[in-house]
Amino acid sequence: MKLWVLRHGEAEPHGTRPDSERALTAHGREEVLRTTAELIGQPITAIYASPYRRAQETAQLVRETLGFAPEIRTVEWLTPDYSPQVVSEQLVSVDRALLVSHNPLVGNLLGYLQHGHVQDPERVATAGLAELEGDLPLAGAMKLNGIKHP
Repeated sequence: MKLWVLRHGEAEPHGTRPDSERALTAHGREEVLRTTAELIGQPITAIYASPYRRAQETAQLVRETLGFAPEIRTVEWLTPDYSPQVVSEQLVSVDRALLVSHNPLVGNLLGYLQHGHVQDPERVATAGLAELEGDLPLAGAMKLNGIKHP
């Protein structure tokens, strides 16, 4: 099993819109495009994304840039405050997928899958891309191959 975990690109600051409606900035779109270059040629079979606007825009940019035909799978369990344990349960039947999400979930999920707990989350900047590998997406059962930042 291989997973790529992508934090959305830079988004508009908090303002009068709800957090879920914050869009990518021009800089955020550029970040995502630079990071997407790391995914060219990777055997991704599915893209899962948070329903939040900035994650959807990030996933769509990746999809278009890679020429990835399948639709983006929008899932609630990739929103910012979801539990890494719940996310790992959702990933049991997933293989070679890209997950597009937010902090704190991204950092907590990477820590959980590597170390078995969330006390040591990974630091992931906007449009940061992590690659994980392992037999199953269980607590402490996956190896972090690296994190690329734009």
